[in-house]
Amino acid sequence: MSTVLIILIILWLLGFLRIPGLPLLHREIVNLFGHSITLWEILIFIVIMWAMESLPTPLRQIAYVLVLLWVLSLFNIIAITGLSNLIVLALIIGLVVALFQKS
Repeated sequence: MSTVLIILIILWLLGFLRIPGLPLLHREIVNLFGHSITLWEILIFIVIMWAMESLPTPLRQIAYVLVLLWVLSLFNIIAITGLSNLIVLALIIGLVVALFQKS
C-alpha cells in the first residue's frame, strides 16, 4: 500500500511541476466531449483504481463515489472545478489513515 501511496504522490506532483524532459505526460491522447485527456490523467486514474483496492470498506465506498463524480465532471455533466485535485488529496489522506490503522 505504501508503494501505491508513493506513486500517487509522485504523479500528483508531476501534474503541478512541469519537468522539461517529461512533456510526454501532458500530451493529449484523446479528446472526449471537448475535454482533452492526457497520459498523466490516464496514469492518475489507473493508480487511483489500484489504490482503491487497498482501502478499507468505508473509505473504498467513498472513493468510488468521488471517482464517479470526477468522471461526471470530466464529461461536463456536472460542473465542479478542481475536483480531480480534491479526489487525489482525499485518496492520499485515506491511504495514510489506512496505513496507520494497520500499524
